[in-house]
Amino acid sequence: MVRPDWPEDVVPLALDTAPVPAYGTASLADLLPTLAAGQGVPGLHRTIAELAPADRNCVFLIDGLGWEQLRAHPEDAPYLTSLLAGSLGGTGRPLTAGFPATTATSLASFGTGLPPGAHGLPGYTARNPETGELMNQLRWKPWTSPRVWQPYPTVFQLADEAGVHTAQVSSPTFRDTPLTKIALSGGTFHGRLTGEERMDFAAQQLAAGDRSLVYTYYSELDGKGHRFGVDSDAWRGQLMYVDRLVQRLAEQLPPRAALYVTADHGMIDIPFDEESRIDFDEDWELRAGVALLGGEGRARHVYAVPGAEADVLAVWREVLGDRFWIASRDEAIAAGWFGPQTDERVYRRIGDVVAAAHDDVVITASVNEPNESAMVGMHGSMTRVEQFVPLLEVRS
Repeated sequence: MVRPDWPEDVVPLALDTAPVPAYGTASLADLLPTLAAGQGVPGLHRTIAELAPADRNCVFLIDGLGWEQLRAHPEDAPYLTSLLAGSLGGTGRPLTAGFPATTATSLASFGTGLPPGAHGLPGYTARNPETGELMNQLRWKPWTSPRVWQPYPTVFQLADEAGVHTAQVSSPTFRDTPLTKIALSGGTFHGRLTGEERMDFAAQQLAAGDRSLVYTYYSELDGKGHRFGVDSDAWRGQLMYVDRLVQRLAEQLPPRAALYVTADHGMIDIPFDEESRIDFDEDWELRAGVALLGGEGRARHVYAVPGAEADVLAVWREVLGDRFWIASRDEAIAAGWFGPQTDERVYRRIGDVVAAAHDDVVITASVNEPNESAMVGMHGSMTRVEQFVPLLEVRS
């Protein structure tokens, strides 16, 4: 169905034009299995063929450090920029984050080595089919059992069981969170407050075993991007700081070690105007037949009132189909948006309708999501600015 007031040359975006993440060859979910398999951990495979094995591997995940944003700011990140040509095993290419390109989903993909359709965190918020409520998978509200929600072991757990010295070095805030438990647990968690402390301790942990797998994390770049935008002075200041942190860690690598710098998603700034920010809470057409609105502004899960699924899909395509890829649940799964397979327990966590932004536009919810709706920087969809993340490498 095409909206009558559209120009004749404007039609809904074809689903086969959506750039599906490179699951199984060059996605964030492929990184840890590749590194751990190279260390001899059984049951895992080296799916990123370009990466050479190392006895000691450290991954520094910088929240919000997109490939395109890094390339756009070489003067603020000279050290990181010097590593770009060697990204992804010397190919000079990025990884893809996975869909949706958002922290909870990406960290679960990274830590379990599984795509979202398997690990079961398909967005920022998703419906719990058992309760009918929206669950925030970053803040884990309302509470549900972490191991029921995500039952697979993490790569860190598998490595620890195989005798690899395994450690996470992050803010103490994340020590006992459900997301840490289901995505990043295994070995020992070490809480360190400052970025410098994390870099120094990560290097120590890397040297602590003949085979080591160490993870460290920095979140503040993402926070500045959400609040001020990815070309703001505040964001650029954080990028300068992150650049120094990476160099600090790289200069302390022990022998036989590899450091990989990556991210969970990129980010795009969205203008504050009615064309760019479509308010679901104020749009009667989009609300018609919708029981719950999940996901986030650029990657929405739309849960229909029973029986209204087809009508909701038709209206969303009619209203938004020239700016968003709009798919039914089954279409999104068949297209591989959530990976090559979707577990039965995950199926109804995915929206009856899934909307992924193509243009520089978001679907806000000013009443129900006031904080998220006020953000400058956004992410979630399959565009290169959100999907592409670096895989920078330093070896000792």
